[in-house]
Amino acid sequence: METFDDELRRTIDDMFETMYDAPGIGLAATQVGIPLQLAVMDVSEEKNERRVMINPELLEREGQCDSEEGCLSVPGYYDTVARAERVRLRAQDAHGEPYELEADGLLAVCIQHEIDHLKGHLFIDYLSDLKRRRVRRQMQKARRETRAPTPGSA
Repeated sequence: METFDDELRRTIDDMFETMYDAPGIGLAATQVGIPLQLAVMDVSEEKNERRVMINPELLEREGQCDSEEGCLSVPGYYDTVARAERVRLRAQDAHGEPYELEADGLLAVCIQHEIDHLKGHLFIDYLSDLKRRRVRRQMQKARRETRAPTPGSA
């Protein structure tokens, strides 16, 4: 991304609103049909530590931690995923200013999760084939149930 303007900042604000309403702690632009290398995050309890990653690049990964993850793209499903425990990131903020960030814990997991989205991956891609098939069946069933007509409607 090369254009850092008011339209981009409105998009970022809209993404934060969508994420908070979901509720979630991270949202990648690709999840909401926006073809940009952009993600927003806020892992704070108070929801007052907004973070923006534009054109993110993981520079380092250290250690390993297993944590339960969920995803706004796979509603209602949670499972344990192995991720790096600590990461170092290079990205740009909403004004195009480059920054580097070292993170661990939940923020490190969230960064990795959102960058995966920007690369076309979901957290379920890290699960066994059996678990992935189960999740897909659950999602297909949920879609069918949402489309099914209610009794008495025509």
